[in-house]
Amino acid sequence: MEMLRKFIKRLVPVKVMEYMKDYCKRNGLLTLSVFAVVTGCVLGFSLRTLNLSTQAKIYFAFPGELLMRMLKMLILPLITSSLMSGLSAMDTKASGRLGVLTITYYLWTTFIAVIVGIVLVLIIHPGTGSEKDGHHASTGPVMTSADALLDLIRNMIPSNLIEATFQQYRTDLVPIIQNSDEKESQVNYVYVMPDYHNPQLGHPVFLEITPAPDIKYKIVPSTSKGMNVLGIVIFSATMGLLLGKMGQRGLPLVNVCQCINECVMKIINAAMWYFPFGIVFLVAGKILDMHDPAHLGEKLGMYFITVLAGLFVHGLILLPLFYFFFTRKNPFVYIRGLLQALVIALATSSSSATLPITMKCLLENCGVDRQIARFVLPVGATINMDGTALYEAVAAIFIAQVNDHELDFGQLVTVSITATAASIGAAGIPQAGLVTMVIVLTSVGLPPADISLIVAIDWVLDRFRTMINVLGDALAAGIMAHLCKKDFEKAAAAKAASPVASSERRDTVISFGNQSVALSDAPLLPHRCDCMFEVDGDNVVERPVPCYNLCQV
Repeated sequence: MEMLRKFIKRLVPVKVMEYMKDYCKRNGLLTLSVFAVVTGCVLGFSLRTLNLSTQAKIYFAFPGELLMRMLKMLILPLITSSLMSGLSAMDTKASGRLGVLTITYYLWTTFIAVIVGIVLVLIIHPGTGSEKDGHHASTGPVMTSADALLDLIRNMIPSNLIEATFQQYRTDLVPIIQNSDEKESQVNYVYVMPDYHNPQLGHPVFLEITPAPDIKYKIVPSTSKGMNVLGIVIFSATMGLLLGKMGQRGLPLVNVCQCINECVMKIINAAMWYFPFGIVFLVAGKILDMHDPAHLGEKLGMYFITVLAGLFVHGLILLPLFYFFFTRKNPFVYIRGLLQALVIALATSSSSATLPITMKCLLENCGVDRQIARFVLPVGATINMDGTALYEAVAAIFIAQVNDHELDFGQLVTVSITATAASIGAAGIPQAGLVTMVIVLTSVGLPPADISLIVAIDWVLDRFRTMINVLGDALAAGIMAHLCKKDFEKAAAAKAASPVASSERRDTVISFGNQSVALSDAPLLPHRCDCMFEVDGDNVVERPVPCYNLCQV
């Protein structure tokens, strides 16, 4: 080994060796992750020729499944600990301004993403000339926009916090068959059918037609699998604000949250080295499950190009432009520090699962304030779905074009509003946009069953729109860090000045029998107190109080 090292040192210049070492330290994992994505694509397309069985595909994708499970395991502790510890350390005024600015910015960028998608789909017209398949998914009643909005509000306030960690509320429509009176409903017909043996004669056929039963649908409360991230975010944010107001009494729980947050980040640092290995099998397993790529390209090629063009315009032009407008800094230097999170988003297609990696990139590579990152990122992973909103708007108008259904200006406005609202309710899980897509279609009278037109290619687009969602969250954190910098500096200066004012000792002295001790040092005693004094600096003030049992106090 020593001989080999000496040979390499002689062969490779010192500057090149130093550059390679520095590159591996800074970008080693990123390079491995990009290489893993490319390797997964090549491996997946190579193995498609073997026609593996379903069980073999499951076994092959197992390392990728472990990667997804590992990331999902960290979502709950990271969201709760980061929001509680981050908001508890903020000044109330600063946190209120940060919350208003963050949510306003998220809604604004989501609406702009929808407008970009609508403009592109109207220019390119990807649905012109496309033909519908002869079959559709099972048709039936779908949830209305009002029900979806109410479900979103219900999920903001979960009735059971433990239940919210693994499932969320959903309104279901249950069919109820009502049999009508047979005498009134039956219709009788008599047909004369020709006789094959004697064509000149015929024989009558008596036909009874019973109309379809009258089916009515009843709205019943139900649940769907998946973490109720929105409810957990609101609860954790409320707890964090209240812990900050409680002061010293809330400090133990804040310390616990900070310890959990640090432990999660250390787990992420250790698990990062498994990611390239897991990404290879995660990407390859998805490609193995894909249908005929040539047929999909011929059928949905223009739709695919339209969505990608919209994501490119919004993610690489508009969002960096907003960042430059607010901060006057180079956005691509900032984005360079996020490449690891973007690669993980491409592989996992889940903004919630990518949240731990995004947090790590912001804190270590981009230098964003920890308090701001702890608030902006969990909220963004829940409500900021720029890519999803753009995709839903494009998909709705694409389906309208396939059906030769011209949408007027009012319907386009309806699509833009419902796509923005539906993307907020979309969970940060793979292919959650298909669920909320129904809301957008029903708002303009399009058949929800036509979602089957785009299902085959959705898993590919889902990965790209997740990248835009993660990029939007991270850029928002950088913008908020710049806009709220002065607020946090004022709060820090006030905190730095507070120990001077509180340097004088302020405590309560309890006198019982022949002893006098401070309340903070007093044990739980069963004696009755004789008198109580309040010490403020050098002043001692007697305060008449009723006698209490210290165990009760």
